Amino acid sequence: MCGIVGIVGKSNVNQALYDALTVLQHRGQDAAGIVTSHDGRLFLRKDNGLVRDVFQQRHMQRLVGHMGIGHVRYPTAGSSTSAEAQPFYVNSPYGITLAHNGNLTNVEQLAKEIYESDLRHVNTSSDSEVLLNVFAHELAQRGKLQPTEEDVFAAVTDVHNRCVGGYAVVAMVTGYGIVGFRDPHGIRPIVFGQRHTDEGVEYMIASESVSLDVLGFTLIRDLAPGEAVYITEDGKLHTRQCATNPSLTPCIFEHVYLARPDSIIDGVSVYKARLRMGEKLAEKIQRERPEHDIDVVIPIPDTSRTAALELANHLGVKFREGFVKNRYIGRTFIMPGQAARKKSVRQKLNAIELEFRGKNVMLVDDSIVRGTTCKQIIQMAREAGAKNVYFCSAAPAVRFPNVYGIDMPSAHELIAHNRSTQDVADLIGADWLIYQDLPDLIEAVGGGKIKIEQFDCAVFDGKYVTGDVDEAYLNKIEQARNDASKVKTQAVSAIIDLYNN
Repeated sequence: MCGIVGIVGKSNVNQALYDALTVLQHRGQDAAGIVTSHDGRLFLRKDNGLVRDVFQQRHMQRLVGHMGIGHVRYPTAGSSTSAEAQPFYVNSPYGITLAHNGNLTNVEQLAKEIYESDLRHVNTSSDSEVLLNVFAHELAQRGKLQPTEEDVFAAVTDVHNRCVGGYAVVAMVTGYGIVGFRDPHGIRPIVFGQRHTDEGVEYMIASESVSLDVLGFTLIRDLAPGEAVYITEDGKLHTRQCATNPSLTPCIFEHVYLARPDSIIDGVSVYKARLRMGEKLAEKIQRERPEHDIDVVIPIPDTSRTAALELANHLGVKFREGFVKNRYIGRTFIMPGQAARKKSVRQKLNAIELEFRGKNVMLVDDSIVRGTTCKQIIQMAREAGAKNVYFCSAAPAVRFPNVYGIDMPSAHELIAHNRSTQDVADLIGADWLIYQDLPDLIEAVGGGKIKIEQFDCAVFDGKYVTGDVDEAYLNKIEQARNDASKVKTQAVSAIIDLYNN
């Protein structure tokens, strides 16, 4: 889960890129980067930290040019050093920079090919750098001094033929233009839009439509699975389907948790999808517990608020804000390491005793992943005087790891893995627990005006849409993702950073 943006404007785009990354900050709080192009030269600034911390006035003044791309990153199974911050750069051909959201599932094979056949060097453990080198190699194969849109689209076609996994990409070819493309399954989101200025039309490519809205761009549409958009430096827009058999199977977890509610993904309003999640949950409670004694519905801020409100409305129960959130603490799901997540929960939320004392409370969260956060929150509710604490998840039980760009923990760290609903309720300390049913979630997200027939629901059902994920692959990522491995990796990374600085 990362955020990407690319802009071809008529004046300096540094401030617009900064603003877009700030809007996309929810997609990654580990690192940020911007690169711009002016008169055939690149200007790059990237580092670990939030957007507001990475870019100071002196950095912004150096980011000149009316074309550029940006990225916000969250910690993955790899290291969390500044060397992993994006965009990445290769000087041949033309000078290409790239920012990527997603994960390649055949990255080991690609890394080997790049070294042995393409004769290219990869300097980090990031699959984004691998993807950049694949794209650069395929563009170089065209053998042109000045690449055309046909050359760019042919290179993207070859990327699709070589790369497997989920990916949404923006890349800048220095002096020529910006290209955006999406994997043939459309797993990760990417949109593009335009705005009219006195100087002419400007274009933006981004992970979510909300970044276009905030900057005054009009959404044109999402990129289709396998499709690429190429915007030349002088502002000409070209699109092309570059995959042989594209099929839209977007990640459903974008609607559950990752995306902002004011975004529209593949024509579906995230806000309306979450409203429908609340409706479906209410219907399930009414079926399974028609004699429930819920006094109040309280969301766990922020992602679950929309579903919780609709749940309360359909049950005819009071909706109350029972937790005050510290806005200066990051999203615990994307924090590096379990220790940091556990420590941050009490710093992040504080209970309003008035809303809990003597009541049967239904807490609503977007999902339950490890279970440690909701366990602490349930304990906070009891300490605030709740008589009974019930728990509701707007998503089904998360039983399998994600392999397409969301750094969920290994299967054995998922609280619902090989456990029943009652087992999970006992472990988190809830008096009873309700999960959303997967068919209801699919209908909630795909049942609007825009019909989406199939989603990537692998974290819930274990069915990986790219068809190349087997037990051996899952065992490998389990080794990479367990918290002990992450702590060791981050310790080594800290030493490297200290030495480099």
